[in-house]
Amino acid sequence: MGRYLTRRVLQFIPVFLGATLLIFIMVWIIPGDPIRALAGDRAMPESVRAALTEEYNLDKPAWQQYWLYISGVFQGDFGTDFRGRPVSELMGQRIPITARLAILAFGFEVIIGIAAGIVAGVRKGNYLDNLVLTSTLVVIAIPIFVLGFLAQLLLGVQFPIFPVAGIREGWFSYLLPALVLGSVSLAYIARLTRAALVENLRADYVRTATSKGLSRLRVVGVHTLRNSMIPVVTFLAIDLGALMGGAIITETIFNIPGIGRAVFEGVQRQEGTVVVGIVTFLVFIYLIANLVVDVLYAVLDPRIRYE
Repeated sequence: MGRYLTRRVLQFIPVFLGATLLIFIMVWIIPGDPIRALAGDRAMPESVRAALTEEYNLDKPAWQQYWLYISGVFQGDFGTDFRGRPVSELMGQRIPITARLAILAFGFEVIIGIAAGIVAGVRKGNYLDNLVLTSTLVVIAIPIFVLGFLAQLLLGVQFPIFPVAGIREGWFSYLLPALVLGSVSLAYIARLTRAALVENLRADYVRTATSKGLSRLRVVGVHTLRNSMIPVVTFLAIDLGALMGGAIITETIFNIPGIGRAVFEGVQRQEGTVVVGIVTFLVFIYLIANLVVDVLYAVLDPRIRYE
C-alpha cells in the first residue's frame, strides 16, 4: 500500500500541471479585455492601462503567463485580483462557506440516497421501489436552477420554512440550498445503490449465506450491502469535488457568498486570476478524492490489494 500511495502522489504532478494548463488556456482565450472591463464605462488613461497590463503580466505570451502563475502556486501564491487583494485571501473567506454547503449536501446524499436505494433494492418490484425510481427520475430530469427556484417558491415563500437567500441564520440557512445542490446526486446514488444491491442479492454467496440460516438482515446488511457500496463510494468520492465546483448555480440562486459565486463574479469581470486560482484548488480536491476512494476499495473488498 505504501508504494502504491507514493506512486499515486507522484502521478498528481503531471495531472495537476495538465489540468491547470487547460484551465489557464480556456480562461486566456475568452474574448474581451479584462482591463477595459475593470474600467467599465469610464475612460482609463493609457498610462494606467499600461501599468496594469504590466503588473498582471497581460503583455506577456500565454506560456510565460502560465509559467509565472504556476511557479507562484507552488509557493502558495495564487496571484491577486484587479483590486489588489490576494486570491488566497479571497479563497480563505469563501471556501469555508462553500465547504459547509457541500458537507450538508454530501450528508443528504449519503443518508437519504443510500437509504432510499436500500429500501428500493430490498423491496424490488413493490410500490416503494417504483416510488424511488419515479421520484429520482423526475429529479434527474429537472435542471438544477429550476429545482432551486421551485424550492425557494414552495419552501421559502408559499410555506416560509427556510430562508430563501443569504447566510444570516447560520447553518439553518444552508439546509435548503444544500438539499437543492445534492438533489441530483442523491437521485443517482439511490438508483446506483438499488442497482448494485439487486445484482448482488442474486449472487451465489448470498444464496449460500441464506442456506446457512443467516437472517435476512444479516445477509443484506453485512454481506450484500458491503459489496454493493464499491460503485457508490466511487461516485461519492468524485461527487465531493463536484459539489464544491457545482455550487456556482446554487450559490447564485440563493445569494451565498462562496467560491461558486466568486467564480461566477470572476467570469463576469474577466478576472482570470480569480477563476484559475479557485478552479486550481478544485482540481486538487478532485485528486485527493480519487486517492481516498482507491484506498477505500481495499477496505470494502479485502480481495483488492495494491501490493
